[in-house]
Amino acid sequence: MINRVYNFSAGPSMLPLEVLKRVQSKLLDYEGSGMSVMEMSHRSKYYDAINNEAESLLRELMHVPDNYDIIFVQGGASMQFEAIPLNIHVNGKADYILSGNFSTKSYKEAKKFTDARAAASSEDKNFTYIPETTVDSFRPDADYVHICYNNTIYGTRFTKLPETPAGVPLVGDVSSNILSQEIDVSKFGVLYGGAQKNVAPAGVTVVIVRKDLQDKWSDICPTMLKWSTQIAQKSLYNTPPCWSTYVAMEVFRYLKEIGGVPAMQKINEEKAKILYDYLDESKFFVNKVNKKDRSLMNVPFFSPSAELDAKFIAEAAKEGLVTLKGHKLVGGMRASIYNAMPIEGVKKLVAFMKKFEVENG
Repeated sequence: MINRVYNFSAGPSMLPLEVLKRVQSKLLDYEGSGMSVMEMSHRSKYYDAINNEAESLLRELMHVPDNYDIIFVQGGASMQFEAIPLNIHVNGKADYILSGNFSTKSYKEAKKFTDARAAASSEDKNFTYIPETTVDSFRPDADYVHICYNNTIYGTRFTKLPETPAGVPLVGDVSSNILSQEIDVSKFGVLYGGAQKNVAPAGVTVVIVRKDLQDKWSDICPTMLKWSTQIAQKSLYNTPPCWSTYVAMEVFRYLKEIGGVPAMQKINEEKAKILYDYLDESKFFVNKVNKKDRSLMNVPFFSPSAELDAKFIAEAAKEGLVTLKGHKLVGGMRASIYNAMPIEGVKKLVAFMKKFEVENG
């Protein structure tokens, strides 16, 4: 008997059990090819069909308009921190909202290639809220405004998108909330995200680019970082992350079957409510995030002491509730409740938290 745990890792994270079973059934012989997707050429008819279906399904699930292209690339979201200022480089200016670790990292990378400016920041309160902005917060001649839509480490998210000056595109890192909630793609010039939280195993990165932004690159933009390179070749300029893209396709199929992103969002809101409701009534555990900015995906929480945090993490693991240790920048605990985390996993976590509170409070 396979002993499956509830894995609350911030990434790589759980995959839907139904998808894992499908992948397992096709592992040695994919669709009569006599080989695994891990073995086949990316120029084969089998992989060409995978690549096309993955793009088509993602376009359908996210309602991506026709004036946007979708590519599947390597390097993680972190490589896009450099690709963005090199691909959108007109006036050599970019404004960033610093709401956590990854938005700060992307800002620091952009400073190497453009006049990047921190237009707003929540660092003053350890990124426990989303900074307020108005259209006047941004330069009217900025090449773009960048946000990290959901903050994995600090457990915050944008519930209202910033308004940018006319003609200034919004760029969004959606690594930890893609397909977890409805996102209006038309509000963005570019969306990008690593797959290892809600989409697939680590290795593939999704980039969605509006067509009018595909010829704005800097002269020093490397060929492999240039979006137009992969767009022209349908993500097949070089050997792509075939396996991760294949699993992404199976995840997209699964999401479509259960009702798409609206159905998934409803489940995610229910999961988050169960956990936040308990944290709000607890006299022992605390969540420090501004309530209106709370993430649906990542929930950091703390006991009264570091010693009790360590005890909680160790005892939870014995109950099959694993990878609950908070990020080193924050400490405490963190429950990442991405799409594949079932409601039962969150209920079991809350039941254990209640028991731990009674025994240690």
